[in-house]
Formats: sequence, structure tokens, C-alpha cells
Amino acid sequence: MRRFILSLLGVAALAIAAIAVLPSLISSDWVRAELGRQLSAATGSSIAFNGPVNLSAFPYLAVVAEDVTLSAEAEGITAEFAEVSGSVALSSLWSDRLHIKQIALDRPVIVLEEKAADEAASTADRGNETGSGDPLPALVAFLERSAIESVSITSGTFIRRSAEDPEEVVSDVELTLSAPDIDDEFSLSASARMGGRSYDTSFTISTLRSLLERQPADVTLAVEADPAPAPGMSSLEASGQVTLNANGSYQIRGGEVEAGEQAFSLNALFVPGQRARFLLDLEADRLDLTPFMDTAPEASQSGAPSAGTAKPANLQFLAGFDADMSINAAALVLGEISASDVSFSAALKDGKLTAKLGHLGIDAGSVAASVATDVTADDPVFRGRLASTGLNIAKLSALAGQTVPLSGALTIDAGFAFRGLDGEAIRKTVDLAGTIGLRDAAYTLPGIADETMREVKAKKITARIESLAKPVRVAGRLQWRNKPVDVDLQIPAADTILAGNLSTEGMPFKLQVKMSDANLSLDGKAALSGTYAGKLGFSTADLSAFLAGLGQSGAESIGPLAFNGNVDARATGVSFQEASISVNSVEGAGSGSVEFTTPLKIMTALNFDELDLAQFAGAQSPAPQAKAAKGAEPADVPLDLSALRSIDATIKVNAKKLGYGKVFAGPVATSLVVSDGVASLTLPEAPFYGGHVVASLRADGSQSEPSIALKTSISGASAAPLLTDMAGFKHLEGSLKAEFDVTGAGGTSGALAKSLQGNANVGFSDGAIRGIDIANVYNNLVSLMTSGFKQDESKATTFTELGASFAIEGGVARTEDLKLVGPLIRMTGNGAADLAQSTLNFRLEPRLVASLKGQGAEISTDGIGVPVVVEGSFAAPRIYPDLSDLLKNPDAALAKLKDFGLPIDKLPIGDLLNGDGAGAAVKDLLGGTLDKALKDKAFKQEQQQLSIEEIIGGDPAPKPDEAAVEIPTNEEAAKADAPTEQPANGAEVPSEEADGPMEGFFKQLLR
Repeated sequence: MRRFILSLLGVAALAIAAIAVLPSLISSDWVRAELGRQLSAATGSSIAFNGPVNLSAFPYLAVVAEDVTLSAEAEGITAEFAEVSGSVALSSLWSDRLHIKQIALDRPVIVLEEKAADEAASTADRGNETGSGDPLPALVAFLERSAIESVSITSGTFIRRSAEDPEEVVSDVELTLSAPDIDDEFSLSASARMGGRSYDTSFTISTLRSLLERQPADVTLAVEADPAPAPGMSSLEASGQVTLNANGSYQIRGGEVEAGEQAFSLNALFVPGQRARFLLDLEADRLDLTPFMDTAPEASQSGAPSAGTAKPANLQFLAGFDADMSINAAALVLGEISASDVSFSAALKDGKLTAKLGHLGIDAGSVAASVATDVTADDPVFRGRLASTGLNIAKLSALAGQTVPLSGALTIDAGFAFRGLDGEAIRKTVDLAGTIGLRDAAYTLPGIADETMREVKAKKITARIESLAKPVRVAGRLQWRNKPVDVDLQIPAADTILAGNLSTEGMPFKLQVKMSDANLSLDGKAALSGTYAGKLGFSTADLSAFLAGLGQSGAESIGPLAFNGNVDARATGVSFQEASISVNSVEGAGSGSVEFTTPLKIMTALNFDELDLAQFAGAQSPAPQAKAAKGAEPADVPLDLSALRSIDATIKVNAKKLGYGKVFAGPVATSLVVSDGVASLTLPEAPFYGGHVVASLRADGSQSEPSIALKTSISGASAAPLLTDMAGFKHLEGSLKAEFDVTGAGGTSGALAKSLQGNANVGFSDGAIRGIDIANVYNNLVSLMTSGFKQDESKATTFTELGASFAIEGGVARTEDLKLVGPLIRMTGNGAADLAQSTLNFRLEPRLVASLKGQGAEISTDGIGVPVVVEGSFAAPRIYPDLSDLLKNPDAALAKLKDFGLPIDKLPIGDLLNGDGAGAAVKDLLGGTLDKALKDKAFKQEQQQLSIEEIIGGDPAPKPDEAAVEIPTNEEAAKADAPTEQPANGAEVPSEEADGPMEGFFKQLLR
């Protein structure tokens, strides 16, 4: 550019000289050639006058040349002028002072071809051999001997071309320069259009003489742009004093700059030379950077290369000089963020740029930073460090226009690096390493009213960042509910730090939380607004205790709970998909949603391999005991269905097995509906123990006392495994058909059981009663009378039909129409099952067929009277024949015994009845056998059989751990010690007056 400026000055000077001498010449061609030769030689450029050249001498010496070209290959400059005109005062002919009236360049097109770096360096070296590179001294020296009233450019165009960069065009250039005298004001005004924006500028120097004499000269500068490059930045005004120092440097003191609404003072120094150097100090009371940050990218110019081929922006324009700059601002504003005591400095030397933010004070705290880069690189890399001893998180979020449920101080000590100058390049390449910590922090959990429950505290916790390519890991201990909580948090650093809007997009993270009573894991995205989407895992050994610790209730029946699945949580509810759920060790899978309304709305579809409603509802098996006390009642536990009032649910259930306790049906597809405190479950026809079952259950928790209603229909079920699973009853086999309709209410399980009422019809077919063969009892009465009855599970009474109808009242199911039909026996009976106590008490009246070897007519057994008693607990009932009825009619009993084919003729009955003669031996034999059976404790423990006394009276046999009953040897003592209790099962005791011979016989047997 120095050569170009000198060339223009030379053109002007030689043109004036030509005006003085050329009018005397005759040939116009010679005029053009000689003028071009002289100017070319003087400027070192190639100048040609290709068009007419007109000269005049009056009133001023003037020249007008058309179609003038200039070429400065060393500078890469070419220019074309449609017309060049100039005029000088006549006094310039005899004076040593050149008085230029006018120089006008009309429609110039000036092209600057940017050279390669090595070629430009070579050109610079050549230029440095002849001068300092500063054109201003030459301009000042020229102006000292000259007076210029006007230099103008009209409709000019400047074009900058480069092999790498798009063509830059400055058009509509209008310029006017005036320097009438060295003691007068120097002024320059210009306008142009570039990149779709128009610029107007003006520049003045109060007097050129002051500069020549190295005295301060007043300088003013004004620039306007339309449209504005940034809001509030449409104009710039600057003023100050410039001084030309002895070493050739220029110094500005007391400068004042106004850019839009910005105002700051300026002190600067420019040192020209082989490497020019700038020193700049800016000070401002208030500096607002918001307009610069709000600047939108400009539209591409026509003809510009596409974004994919454009060369990345760089800082190579800074490579040709050195600089030192400092900025101090009492206040700095950036959007909603304001800072105080801002201290910034930058140094540029030999292409290396370093900058340091010594202090930036904001409401949230203070920040310091430093950065360095190589401005000569095509794609510069920036490296630096950011540090803060503590930023108030609440204030920091407020400055960013956010509200976060986190308080405390944020500490930073991290290095950073990135490549490029545009935002996209920075986001793609930025990296960070260092530490970020929280000090005296507290996080408020959403949706919890209790302050002690909702606040999570951390005295100090630090996250170490190895790289933004790796997750940031925060591991430490927090305090919640005054209890320690171990936390392991992993955050993808790049996504977190570079995210545009975390309140909307959400922050990706992984979280593991371990507490003494629960574990939580999250892997998804959470937004500051309280939403979360991703995987969730939660487990606790006792949910009711965990919620109680949170001051919550409503899950008293739930102990172990585990959940794993994908959830989408928000302030109004949560939905989950592909979830596995375990409640009280009942495992299921499915999807659903929960809306946080009143009542809570639940919609789910769950699949189970085995759904045990007893286990699901929290029913626990009673603790084993060494030995249950005789007649002890089942455990009575509280029953609370009030939680049903707080939910409104529709739960679709698909289960391979669905049941309660050990009783299961399946596969089953059904729905559990909860509304207004009432839960309803309808079980459609489903496979059930080899048959089918249809059932409906209604549990009502809307009232103060919970209640249930159950209707069940069973057909074709195998009775033995069903009754074993249901009540531990193993003594009945066959195919079951039954109907139940039962209701009850109570605050405890015992109260509910005792309140049950309704009816039931039960029928068994093609089965057997295990533990006794009733036909065999009648076939072996003599043996029973001598050795007692032994309950044998291998023995059975088979039947083709067994049925009864029950009326249930107060938890007791009673029947009067029990009926059994079998191949060898018929029975009727009555009795009761106490559902609350889980006990049985039934009495069966057998009737035998005519032949024990086949079917036949019934034979009445009334004369013998050997009913069958079933009594005791469901799990361990006693089934035995009751021989006490033999005492009622002994004569008929003997006849019946004979009808049955018993060998009574072989027994000396008279001796048995009178106790004399040979009969005494039989009596002794029977009595001794009985006495031995009663006394031999070990024998009874091993055989577990009933004595004759127990057979007749119905009393249970002594348990193995009870003392054996001693039979007195003295008959009178035996009478005195005989028990006065009534026989069990309502057996009548004959009076002494009514004793007959047969009764005396059995009494002798009893003694």
C-alpha cells in the first residue's frame, strides 16, 4: 500500500508538472507517451494514458486524461480510471509551493491481488530496504510543500482477490480530501458500500504543522454504518491528541471514544517499522458487550463459495504487527449479567497472542481466566485456564435466567482448549480438564413438604474432569434425613457443559445412590424443571419403613420392593415401560402410568409368572414355634385396606399362575379395578388343579372397617392337592365341584375370619377318605376292642359320591346333610368347620352293604353304633371310630357282630359277662392286653394308636410327651379313680342302674 500511495502522489505531482510544460508541445501522442514514461519512472509502476489528454492553461493549469491504467506488480495492484483530472494555481509556476486546486479520479476500479505468504514476505523485505514502511512522513513532507484544496474519488470500486478467500468488493466509493495549508485543518470524508452495508466516515487533524513539529494535534474520527453491525452500534466517534515522536512513532493521549452508547478513554502508541507495534489502554466506567453478542450472522454474498468450501476464519491479519492492550472497566454488562472491576490484558508478539482476564467480579462471585494462541495458524488453537474460588449457584442461575433447586458455592479450576473462531467449531473441538466442586451445597428435592426430608446437603464434593470426551464422575457422601448417603454420579461432560438449554433439553447423567434402607439408580436425562426420562432402578427391603422414614404412609403391607425399567417422569405423573417389578418377592413385568392426582390414578398392564395375592398383599407366614399350645388360635394380624381410598387404578394382569398362598389357578388374564376405595378382581374361567375355577373378589376399604366378598365356582378340581395347599388337609381325595359365596368384615384377620357368613355347596366324586377303612373297622371290631385303633394313612374309605351344603355364620361353616355313597358303605353326617380357628368337628354315621365283598342292600348298624369322628385342626385332624355307642344296646351289638361273621361263638361270652371260671382267663387276657397297651408309653409313642377307652369315649390318645395313664390293679381303687368327665363327641354314659351284662363286660374291659 505504501507504493500505491506514493504512486498516487507521484501521479498528482507529475500531472501538475505536465500542465506547465506540455502545452508548448505539439504532438498529443508524444504528450501521452512522455507523460506515462515520466510517471512510471517516478513511481516504479506502469502508468499508461490510453485515451485523449486535454490540457489548458487558463484560468488554471489543468489536464484531463481519459482511460488511464496503472499496474504495480510488486504490490499486486492494478487500477483503471475512466477519467483523471487535475488543476493547479498559476502561482505554482514561480513559487516553490505547489498549490493543487483539484485532483479528481472518476470511476476508478482498483484491484488488489493478495500474494502467497512467501511472495508477500519477499516484497516486504524489498520495501523495507527503501523505507520504514510508514507512508505518513512522506505524505506530510509532500503536504509541507503543497496546498491541496480538493482530492476526490467518484463512483470508485475496490476489489480484493485471493486464491483461498472469496472476492471482497467495496463499491460506490466516494472520497474527498482537503489540506489547503499545513497550518490549516486536514480533513477526509468518505463513503462506500461493502457486504450489503453502507459506511460513512470523516477524519480531521487540527493542523499538520503540529505533527511536523512533534506537537500534539487534535484528531477526530466519526464512522456511521447502515444497517448497524450490532444493535446500538450504528455510529462511532473518537477524539484525542496525536503526537509524532522523534523515533517516528505516533502517540494518542486523552482519547475519548463513543461507540453507540459506549464511552471509554483511550491512550495508544503506534510504532512503525519492520514490525509495527501498537500499545493500547482502554478505560471505561461501563462497558456493554451485549450488542456484540446479539449480532446475527450476515447473509452470504452472491458469488461467495458454499459453507463447505469456505476457508475457516483465522487471525492471520494480526501476524504483521505486535501489540499490547489492556482494558479496565468499573462495570461490564453482558445481557442480564453484570460484572465489576474488570481487568483484561492482551499481548501480541511474533504471532503469539496471550490474553488474561485478571478479574471479573459478578454478583455470584469472581472469575479469572487466561488464553493463548498462534495467530499465524490457518486454524488457530486456543489454550487457557478458568478459575473461581466460589460462585454462588443461586445467583449464577438467576444471572442465566434460570431457577435451580440447588444452593451453595461452585468452585472451578480447569484448563480448556478449543480450535477455530466460530461457535460451531468451538463446540466441536472444545475440551476441559480440571476440577469443579460444590461447597456448603444443598439440593431441594421436588414434591416433599417436610424440610428435613426434602433437603440433601454436601459439605464439600468435588468432580474431577479428565476430558470432555469422558464422563465427569462425582463420588462422595451426602447427608439426607440426617443419614449418610453414598452417591456416584456420572455426567457426560461435553453434553452438559455445551448444552444450549438444560431446562428444556435435559442433562444426561448416571446416578447410583446407596442408603441404609434403599438403593436408587438413574440413567437418563433430567431437566432443571424437574422432569426425567430414562432408566430407573429402585429397591428397598421394607418399603413401609422407608416411606415412614420420609413421613409418608399408605404402603404398610409392602415390605421388599424392587423396580427396574424405563420411566418418563414429570411434575404431574410418571409413566414406565419395559419394567420389571417385584413386590413382596412377587415378580412381574409390564408398562403403565401414574398420575399424581387425588386420588392417585394408576393404569398398568403387568405380566407375571406367578402372582401370589397373599404374598403381594404382605401376608407373612407365621413364625415357627417349638410346639403350639393345644387349642391355640391362629395369629391375629391387623387388616387395613384404607390405602385403596387413595388410588384409582385399572391394572391388567396376565399371569401363568394366579392365586393366594399355595392355591393357584392359571394361566389367567384379568383386571384389578380400584375405585372409590373398593378393589374388584374378576377371575374368568381358568385351569385349576386339573379342573376349572371362576371367581370374583371384592375388597372394600372405603369404610372404617374393611370388608371382603368372595364368590367362587370350582369344577373338576383334584381335591387332594387343592385341600392340602388350601388348609393342609390331606385326608380327602376325589374330583371336587364346589360353589362358595362368602362375605366378611373386620379390622384384623381374626375378626374378619370370625365374621364370615354365606353359604357353600361342596361335592366330591370317585374319591376316598384317607386314614380309616370304615368297612374294615366293622370287620375287625374284636381286634379293635383288644388292641385299639391305629389311624393309618395307607388305609382309605373309598366312595363314589360325597357332598354337603354349608351355612356359614360367624366364621363357622355348618352342615346337616353330609352324605357319602361308596361300594361297601353309605354314610350320613353333620358337623362344622371353624374357619377362624381352622378346626373340624364332624360325626359320620355309616351303613354297610349286605356283603362286605360286594354291592348289596344296606344293613343298619344302629345296634352296634360305631360312628366315625373327624376332629382337630385342618392340617392334622384325627379320624377314628367311636365305639361308645356299643354301650347303648349290647344285645343288639352281639347279634350284629354275629351277622357280620365275627367269631363270637368261640368266645366264652358267659364267663366274660360273669367274670367266673375260664372266662377269668379271657378277662385277664383282655385286661392285661389293655393294661399293657395303656401303660407301655414307648409302645404308644411308636404305634400312635387309640386305646379301647379312647375308641369308646372318643377322647384323644395321650400325646407322646404326656405321662401314661396307670390302670389301678385293685378293682375298687379303679372304681374310685374312674374319671367323671363326659365322653367326647356327646357320647352318653349309661347309668349304674341300667347296666346290663354287656355293659358290665365293656366296663370290665375298661378297667
